[in-house]
Amino acid sequence: MRILSRLGTMAALLAALLVASFLLLHLVPGDPAVRIAGLNATPEQVAEVRHRLGLDLPLHRQFAEYVMDGLRLDFGRSFRTGEPVTDVIGGSLGVTLRLAAAGITVTMLTGVALGIAMAALTREGRRPGVETAFTTGTSLVGAVPEYVTGAVLALVFAVGLGWLPVAGLADPAGLVLPAVAVSLAPVSVLARVIRVETLAVLAHDYVRTARAKRLHPVIVYGRHVLPNALTSALTVGGLIFAGLLGGAVVIENVFALPGLGSQLVQSVMARDYPVVQAVIMLLGASIVVVNSCVDGALRLLDPRTRAVSS
Repeated sequence: MRILSRLGTMAALLAALLVASFLLLHLVPGDPAVRIAGLNATPEQVAEVRHRLGLDLPLHRQFAEYVMDGLRLDFGRSFRTGEPVTDVIGGSLGVTLRLAAAGITVTMLTGVALGIAMAALTREGRRPGVETAFTTGTSLVGAVPEYVTGAVLALVFAVGLGWLPVAGLADPAGLVLPAVAVSLAPVSVLARVIRVETLAVLAHDYVRTARAKRLHPVIVYGRHVLPNALTSALTVGGLIFAGLLGGAVVIENVFALPGLGSQLVQSVMARDYPVVQAVIMLLGASIVVVNSCVDGALRLLDPRTRAVSS
């Protein structure tokens, strides 16, 4: 029953996303038929384009067709190019997946390691200066918008030092700066969560007993601290993934990466409704599915969660 309830919730969220993606684009001012036909087009030509695109149908008819096509994973054809939308976004999807995978890897490795290290340094009220510097630094990094972070990294490491390419994916090094830029804010959030959880674990009696037995720190942190830290990372994993996807949309435009973010911006500017709706649905569905999977994995891995849910 719990699985059915979770599937029902996920289906309801996807349905709400479907409605929102349709209404959001149709509430935006402007007529895509005018843009496609050209500013010098006659009213007859604009009307013909509008009829060909189905924009002259009543809104409820457009929505019904949109829902039926969406259930078949058919998002129609691009207003700009006339290509199937799946072909338009298919080439961009791989770039976004590579950026998201790199960002998640950097976030998890750096966030968990930094959080545990800071907890070890500041446990039992030690080194208050280090704690203040860590809290202040993560707060500042987390508050900086991704486009500012990306621009600064590009200016310093690409333009100034010339160590890395400033744009594009001509070689694997082109993914370094975008991955770092998109992961800095999530790293600051995750590190603070991991530090708090690690401090709580270090205060437990069984950890103090392990220390009293003079067990090697690798055993103490590897056996007692790390599993709890990974559970905490999984708890905020859905939020981190959503933040990474949102940041990827911005970072792809900063570093001229041909991903879904760049495709989304170009399609919004051109009022290419089918492509915009498909990208929104794809990104939104990814977040919904990942959050549901994280929730399910957390219930399996954390006995406390299973006890509460039962």
